[in-house]
Amino acid sequence: MERYYKKLNRVNDTFRALRHRNYRLFFIGQGISLIGTWMQQIALNWLVYRISNSVLLLGIVGFASRIPTFLLAPVAGVVADRWNRHHLVILIQTLAMVQAFILAFLVLTHVVTIWHIILLGLLLGCVNSFDIPVRQSFVVDMLEKEEDLGNAIALNSSLVNGARLLGPSVAGILIAAVGEGMCFLINGLSYIAVIVALFAMRITAKQIKRNGSNFLQNLREGFSYTFGFAPIRNILLLLALVSLLGMPYVTLMPVFARDILHGGAHTFGFLMGAAGIGALIGAVYLASRRSVVGLGWIITMAAGVFGIGLIAFSLSKVIWLSLLLMVFTGFGMMVQMAASNTVLQTIADDAKRGRVMSFYTVAFVGMTPFGSLLAGWLASRLGAKETVLISGICCLLGAVVFLGRLQALREMLSPIYEKKGIMLKGKIF
Repeated sequence: MERYYKKLNRVNDTFRALRHRNYRLFFIGQGISLIGTWMQQIALNWLVYRISNSVLLLGIVGFASRIPTFLLAPVAGVVADRWNRHHLVILIQTLAMVQAFILAFLVLTHVVTIWHIILLGLLLGCVNSFDIPVRQSFVVDMLEKEEDLGNAIALNSSLVNGARLLGPSVAGILIAAVGEGMCFLINGLSYIAVIVALFAMRITAKQIKRNGSNFLQNLREGFSYTFGFAPIRNILLLLALVSLLGMPYVTLMPVFARDILHGGAHTFGFLMGAAGIGALIGAVYLASRRSVVGLGWIITMAAGVFGIGLIAFSLSKVIWLSLLLMVFTGFGMMVQMAASNTVLQTIADDAKRGRVMSFYTVAFVGMTPFGSLLAGWLASRLGAKETVLISGICCLLGAVVFLGRLQALREMLSPIYEKKGIMLKGKIF
């Protein structure tokens, strides 16, 4: 009986952020919306490769959809620290819904071209450049107890990857049955759920301290704070490396699915779904943790697992082995990303949280357009397998370098962790 209650308490701890009404509404609405988001991403990559048969254009489309994040996310961070985040999230989700409906119309009426896709990708990239830093910094506003922040971030990651598991599989079936357009239409409709949830929230507006500084001063202040503190800087640099050289493997998945593993849209969906399973396992693992203590070591190991997974995947020609390796790759990617997010939000000043998360967005999302372009260019010259192999080696080397700096970073974070009362048996980051 005692063992039963311990297990029950562990489950309750894993989902403790859902006790907050606002976060619970967000969790449900976002869960529905994210399934559509992953369906659109898979369908878009497949559509581009089907109509162009070009790995270079895959890279260009990926570049176009993410380059606005690299340019605009720092501005979005200042906006997140100066304006009402609740209202901003509603506006951003509405704009994303409009983009999905336009794309669906163009595909379903059979008039879509690569240029349509690139322009709409740029539009969505502009929206996402504000969405990620604003939405990430909004998480703390939905919680009555800030100590549940780490759990809320982990649960949000599990939500993303639960959708990542389901969305690609459904997209693969729909693409084969009725084409890509239906995926875009469903994505547009799925935004209604999260918009309704956002309107149903009861958020207490917080006083925003501007200290008489203007927008550009806020931007410079955020940059100096983020890159002037070594722990934040090193976490972001490792994340940027993995995003630049590792994450663009997704861009080349249609090539692996069709040309290397000799499958079709369903194979593409299964590969992405397998990565989603690994990411979901990683997110649940982080949600089950009761403290942020030790996350520095976990960030290091996750980056290493991600790199090793890519290396092995690039050498595989067997579908079942490739699926298994995608599970490990997804696990490493998600654990590093979510653990980095948790540490950054834990140590960041409340007044600068939006700006710190904007540079997190640049590192995590803003670097991927350059990676997509680089991956497409390398794959067109060296081959997809060779490109992913090089990516994996670079990620593994990045993890080794971060490991060498870990002890020094722990010493720098010790005063912050002590102040917040989250030290545990002398162990920290």
